[in-house]
Formats: sequence, C-alpha cells, structure tokens
Amino acid sequence: MREFSEQEMVRRNKIEEIKKYTNPYPERYEVTNTLLEARNLEDGTKDVSIAGRIVFLRKMGKLSFVRLRDIQADIQVQLKLDVTDEHDYEFFKKLVDLGDFIGAKGEIITTQTGEKTLLASRITFLGKALKPLPEKFHGLSDTELKYRERYVDLISNEESRKVFLGRSKLYSFIHKFLGENGFLQVETPILQSAVCGAAARPFYTHHNALDMDLNLRIAPETYLKQCIASGYNRVYEIAKCFRNEGMDKEHLQEFTQVEWYASYWNFEDNIKFYQKFIKSLLMELLGTTKIEYQNEILDFGVEKFDRINYVEKMREILGFDFLSLDNPKHLKQKIVEKGLFTMDELEEYKSMSQIIDFTYKKKIRANIIQPTIIYNYPAFLIPLARRNDQDEKIIDVFQIVVCGTELCKAYSELVNPIVQREAFEDQLKAREQGDDETMEIDESFMGAMEQGMPPISGLGFGIDRLLMIIYNQPSIRDVVLFPMMKDKN
Repeated sequence: MREFSEQEMVRRNKIEEIKKYTNPYPERYEVTNTLLEARNLEDGTKDVSIAGRIVFLRKMGKLSFVRLRDIQADIQVQLKLDVTDEHDYEFFKKLVDLGDFIGAKGEIITTQTGEKTLLASRITFLGKALKPLPEKFHGLSDTELKYRERYVDLISNEESRKVFLGRSKLYSFIHKFLGENGFLQVETPILQSAVCGAAARPFYTHHNALDMDLNLRIAPETYLKQCIASGYNRVYEIAKCFRNEGMDKEHLQEFTQVEWYASYWNFEDNIKFYQKFIKSLLMELLGTTKIEYQNEILDFGVEKFDRINYVEKMREILGFDFLSLDNPKHLKQKIVEKGLFTMDELEEYKSMSQIIDFTYKKKIRANIIQPTIIYNYPAFLIPLARRNDQDEKIIDVFQIVVCGTELCKAYSELVNPIVQREAFEDQLKAREQGDDETMEIDESFMGAMEQGMPPISGLGFGIDRLLMIIYNQPSIRDVVLFPMMKDKN
C-alpha cells in the first residue's frame, strides 16, 4: 500500500473539508486577464479576474498575501477582511495551502512597497495540491529529479521557465521568419521504409496492418526534396527525428530537427540566409547578437563568419592527400604513423567516412570557439550532397560550428540521379566494411529525382542543441521538456 508523508496526509484530509464549501476540482473559471496582462494594467482597473498556482502564502489576521504564478509571470494578490468576501476569507485561511490553484477577482492596485497587486474581493478554489512544493521553494537540487519531474522544476525554477518560454518563442519565430521568406511548412512521415537522410543507426518497428518492418525517421530530407520536385519552391519542416545512438550532453535519441530547402539556391545562398536567420533569432529572443556559452562570449553579429576549408585543413593535419585513398585500413595506418591517434582509438571506426569524421571532430571542430563556417567536405561523407564542379571528390557543404559544437549543416543538393544511385551503392559497400550508420537506397526518392529536380540547397539544425547555446545550458536535457530517462527500477 502506498505511504504518504505527514504533509500529504494533512492535505488529503482537507479534501473532505473543502467539499463542505465547494468542489475541490471545479469544471472551469472565467479569466479576464493572464497574470502577465494583469501586471501591466493600470491601477484602479476593476473586475479583473485571474488564476494561477499559489507559490507564496502569508496568512495573517485581517490581511493576507499570496503570489500566483504561471509559466509566463507571477503577481501578488492581497486579501483584506473588509474587502474580500467574508466566506471566501474564512475558507482561504482554513483550507488553502501553498501549491493550490485559486482564482481571484478584484481591483488592480500598487502597494506601498511599489508592487503591482490584485486586491481581491472574491477568491475561488480551483484545485488542491496533494504534494507540497520543494522546501523553501528553491526548486529541485537533484538534477535527475528535475528531468523526471519537470512540472515541479518549472514551478520553482525561474531559469527553466526562461528556457522553455524561449523554446516556444523559437518555434513562433521559425514559422514567422521562414513564412516571410516564402517557405511553406509541410509534414513528412515518421514511419519510413528506407533508412535515409543522415548517417545514423535507426530505431525499427513493425507495421502490423501492412506486415512491414519500418524504421523511425532519422531525417526528413528525402521527403522534403520530393516536395521540391513536385513544385514547392521553398519548403520546411520542424521534424521529430530518432537515432538509436549514444547519449551525452549534446545527444538524445529523440530530438527536434528543422530542415528547409530552396529551389535555385546553392550553399552560398544558404550561408547568407542562415546568418540572417541566426542574427534575427538572437535579437528576437535576447535582444543581442552576443551570447555567453561555456564562459565564452560568442559574437554572431559580425558581418562575415570565419571560414575553414575542411579538405585543405585535413590535408594539413594529416600530412597526406587522404582523398587519394579508398582503403580504411591504409588510412588508419597512415594516421597512426603520423602520431595523431593510436590504433585502439580508431578501432571502432570501420569506413573511410567514419575515420575521417572522427579525425575532423577531434582535431578541427573541437578547437573552434567563435562562429565558424566549415566548407568543402570530402564527397564520401555525405552521399546526398552535390559534387563540386572543379573536383568531384569534394562536395559543396558547410557547417557552422561554435565552441566545438555543430549548429547547422547545409549543402548544395545532389540532383543528378545517376550520381546519386552510385553514391547510395557506395554506402552499401561501407556497410559491408562494418559501418552500421550508412544509408539505404530510397527508391521513392530516386523516382522523384529521376522525374527531374531543379538546383536545390537545403539546411538542417537541431533545435535542442541551438537552445543549449542560446541559453547557456550544460546539457541537452535542460532544454527538452520531458527527456527520456532510464526506468527507476
């Protein structure tokens, strides 16, 4: 049988007492203003009706105070025996606790201490909290408990409220900004029949009605390009994606990805557009293009971000032309001979793309602080990107990196169906070498490409990681409302 604390038992016992006065869980309450709106009303405004959770409570003889809170704001409510309904006041003093929901109706005033306040003529009980709030309302100090009980964290933690309000504002901004620039929002399938769109391990499931094995979406890319083929000139999606990989401070298996695609653009157009996007976004959320992250001041307001040529920098670090090799074992040997890594450190990386990507992340990306554009990638890294006209071993790709973290990835899209099929076949060879993060041939996507596609450039970024940087949060779980947690048992 479940056991309750002493405080919980007291609160549960009050339910029967509350029933003598009113329904402890009423159907509705008429609200005239949100708490945020009420804070901005002029003194003397009457018949203002607000509602929220009590986060501060001080009961006295003829004068009492409570503070009501929701996700956006809080406001003080004053109860006076000669103003507040006597029946309501008696009920309040006897049965209302910290954490309960109430409604209050009255007049907006400013107290002698200068605080905007609702002087309540009536109060209405709206919901009993059977559990007490955290001690002294300092919030949850246990990080894991904070993730498991986000509802408590948001009540008690102002920093968390700021982050998740910012997340909601980010969604609104994305829709507004992309809409104003001619992009149309679409939705693409989460259940898919081919693993395609990114290098990642998928989650698998079974469709009973169709008796088909399917995978959960790792990226919406190939479907969005099919939209371009069908006549959408500019298209985007805010997509839930799933990758069955490791968890760390920057990665969760379920995450939110934004991808947009524009006909007739190349990746240089997307560089200009993303810089405009990120500057406008920071001004919208923070009012500045300079932000602090991991004790570094990052300046997104510069006219042009620094650039690093991926292939040239890797050649410089490796001391040889890695694009001339096609054997992963030979590549590993040369890297070890150079003294960059040991063979044990390279053991888990099986294909050319995995080995080079690991080297890049450790020797280039990790050392970048300020917003930097990495461009000119090896073609074997991304089979969906367009080959460079001067060198087919290079693709027209860029990433923007800050503090060793990838903010976005974009490229001029590969729209040649013959080259695309060859690239997918190379992916199958990499899988035979032991790389289990390769793509499959998506025949629906190939059919759309064979139907004909215009020049395209697309860009993708993770909302969660972007919010980590904007709000200087130590873990991706701090910006996800309900992150997946291991079962307590």
